[in-house]
Amino acid sequence: MQPSAAPTRKDANSGTMSGASISGSGTGVPKRGDREQFGVEELAVVMSHFEIGIIETIIEYPRGSRKAPKLLVHSDHGKYLLKRRARGKDDPFKVAFSHALQLYLAGKQFPLPHLIGTKKENNSMLQWRGLVYELFEYIPGQGYPQSLEATFDSGRILALYHKLLLDFKSEWQPSSGSYHMAPAVESGLRTIPKTLAANHPDGASIVALLNFLLESYRYCAEMVEHQGLEGWPKQIVHADWHPGNMLFRDNHVVAVIDYDAARLLPRIIDIANGALQFSILGGDEDVSKWPEYIDESRFKRFLRGYDEVMLLSQAEIRAIPWLMAEALIAEAVFPIAATGTFGRMEGLTFLQMVQRKVYWMTHNAQKLIELAEG
Repeated sequence: MQPSAAPTRKDANSGTMSGASISGSGTGVPKRGDREQFGVEELAVVMSHFEIGIIETIIEYPRGSRKAPKLLVHSDHGKYLLKRRARGKDDPFKVAFSHALQLYLAGKQFPLPHLIGTKKENNSMLQWRGLVYELFEYIPGQGYPQSLEATFDSGRILALYHKLLLDFKSEWQPSSGSYHMAPAVESGLRTIPKTLAANHPDGASIVALLNFLLESYRYCAEMVEHQGLEGWPKQIVHADWHPGNMLFRDNHVVAVIDYDAARLLPRIIDIANGALQFSILGGDEDVSKWPEYIDESRFKRFLRGYDEVMLLSQAEIRAIPWLMAEALIAEAVFPIAATGTFGRMEGLTFLQMVQRKVYWMTHNAQKLIELAEG
């Protein structure tokens, strides 16, 4: 029997969360460097609520967000991944929606790590001292091998995700925001000159670059709207379909992870972002040397994989290059507006790379459309 993802409800008398929660006062969060860790008492209490056999080893699993510690637990029943959700990502109702989605997909044999329910109430999340925990089966796999076969399968699995969720219903109304026509992207672009001012006194060149990105973003959005996006049906999409959210074996997707961004949108928002993420070309830390063009073979193969399960309309295909450019601009804007950098890369240099790629995509839009159609 699958665990339950029913959202917990606040008890009006006690002020605590009922369901699979454990009463108790707040607890400090141990850290190693800037990565949070599990405390000894915390781990003992949390693990006591799951029936997974005799635990043999527990080791740190330092992947993903540093604010969401993870442990790889090996027992005589198998391997599991224990996760404490980061603050801000632990709203019980949002978690319940994400879990309901995963449980629904698991019931349809979609490739993903299965949630492990608590042993008393078979609840898919555990709440303890104001924190939220999840236990998943551990699925071994490798990162994206960048092969055409793996790219094809990534597109195919996205289409399967969309097909399976056509009839998915939820009491909780998910977000419908996206990278397309987002006011936050435009406001972020306007914020960047102040963020970069300390290291780049020549503000004129920055303003010119950002004006190009702003005008391109608006133009691309208009081109998408011209295809009729506003009237296209909406469904639950993944909204974060990229190689880092997949595990592969033998060039096939064996698991899709991270359902927190799932929301209600036209499916093409997912498809175009996936086409970008699986075809974009990077390089080493010298961003100025990254090529402006995409990998056309991977772009085409990703969409071929999607078409094997669900066909795209001509209007959707014509929207793809413009949505890809929007997605690239949006992805760059938020971290640079906040910190002046994109990960470890200097913000202005990264934006100059984005400018070159956006210019290439918009000036080769018809070529990309023909590749998608062919």
